Amino acid sequence: MHCYFKPDPNPSVSRRRVEDSNPECKLKKTKMGSVTFASILASGCRSFGVPVALVRTLAITHEAVNRHCKKRVAACCCRSSYSSALNCESSNTEVTHTTSISPVSGYPDYQRLLPCPPQNLPPRVEHLVVSEGGPVLEYICKALDLPPLFVTDLVHFGAVYYALVCPQPPPTATPEQMMIFKEVTEPSVLWRRTSIKGKTTREAQKTFRITSVDQFVEVGTYLRVHVHPKRFHRCYEIDWKSRIISVAESYVVLDKPAGTSVGGTTDNIEESCATFSTRALGLTTPLRTTHQIDNCTEGCVVFARTKEYCSVFHGKIREKKVNKLYLSLSTAPVPIGVLTHYMRPINMAPRLISEEFIKGWHMCQLEVIECRKVPWPNAVVQKKYCIEDCGWFMEDYAYECKINLLTGKTHQIRAQLAACKAPLVGDSMYMPAAIAEIDSPGVNPFGNYKKDYTSEDEKEKAVMNWISRHGKEPSVAIGLQARQISWDDGEQIYEAGSPWWRCKEV
Repeated sequence: MHCYFKPDPNPSVSRRRVEDSNPECKLKKTKMGSVTFASILASGCRSFGVPVALVRTLAITHEAVNRHCKKRVAACCCRSSYSSALNCESSNTEVTHTTSISPVSGYPDYQRLLPCPPQNLPPRVEHLVVSEGGPVLEYICKALDLPPLFVTDLVHFGAVYYALVCPQPPPTATPEQMMIFKEVTEPSVLWRRTSIKGKTTREAQKTFRITSVDQFVEVGTYLRVHVHPKRFHRCYEIDWKSRIISVAESYVVLDKPAGTSVGGTTDNIEESCATFSTRALGLTTPLRTTHQIDNCTEGCVVFARTKEYCSVFHGKIREKKVNKLYLSLSTAPVPIGVLTHYMRPINMAPRLISEEFIKGWHMCQLEVIECRKVPWPNAVVQKKYCIEDCGWFMEDYAYECKINLLTGKTHQIRAQLAACKAPLVGDSMYMPAAIAEIDSPGVNPFGNYKKDYTSEDEKEKAVMNWISRHGKEPSVAIGLQARQISWDDGEQIYEAGSPWWRCKEV
């Protein structure tokens, strides 16, 4: 079988593979080489129950998997323990979850993706090149020694991708990995594949989600399997109907809870606001995302009910006809007026900010309309929303600011206020860096006290050191709310409820 990595130590499953870190993990790993896993366990707040509707959603595919197993059970290469536990003849659709670790592989004893665990598992992403054509479910089960129902859940969650041709390995790839890549992408090999005729190599290397367990994958197809998708247990704790602000003919406005994803992540489109709002409203057509706010941010989000209105709303955003007001809870006072910074044009967190103009960097502007002193959130509220202790030296008072967002860049408010030494309460990514700059003013290579570097290499080291001073992404909430959204000159205007930090008790 063609896969990137050394042969698996388990002789029962002959394969080569690459284990890569989750793209959302702060610690980036080499994509086509040997890696060690970084633990990114996200702490949960409290226990929860799984809605019957979601259990049924995943259980619907059980019968299809059973049929598939009956027809091709001889070809399925799962471990015997899985075969006996699943029993393809059984009609039992009970969803179970376990965190027990297999002494053989060191991985969890995989069964199903539900119930949702309160903690994210360490990242595990597998890269494969198909050596024997057939249904994708059967191939992944055999290649990765995973049970059919678990792989079915991964497909349902949107955690499996394919490309007709394997992407180019990174410079860190080993000679063996490069040899495999060249073998499966030889012009004489590609020429015989009718599926890629008429396509450029770049087009054939584009990845797409696998949407069906029965999807046929031919020899040479590249597969990426996110075995441990990022989970959002908060989705199961929310009364979603109570979070709906408005339901119109063409759109729905939601007061998004903190700790949830608007439209899903790369490896999880099931546990998202779009999915749970659609289900809560009993809609037959899934809601479509029109814009994004961070997982740790709460507040107004607009979903389109049709593909046509999705395009219309995107046009309004491009034409700057959509206005957004935010409430922030910062650790220090913020000056009233327009704040201008420049953001490094690299699509990777943390976002680096400079007060001085740098060619090629994106201008970020926001207007602070008002800033008032408020009590720091009490311990009970902090615990409920998993507000992380980031080591800020004063926690008697915080500062609530009303902000008019003039440009909409990822992490803009968080990064700009941190650059003003007023990071948001609970922002475990940007607050550590702000504290480091206060303690050592020259540590920020883009700050007011930046040093003069004698070479580009020295500056690059300073940039990497600055990035390392940042922390991880918050697990649930930070002091930020998308307070109000309006468009068409205020003809449509919607406002979120009271922000979490105004809560007096649980």
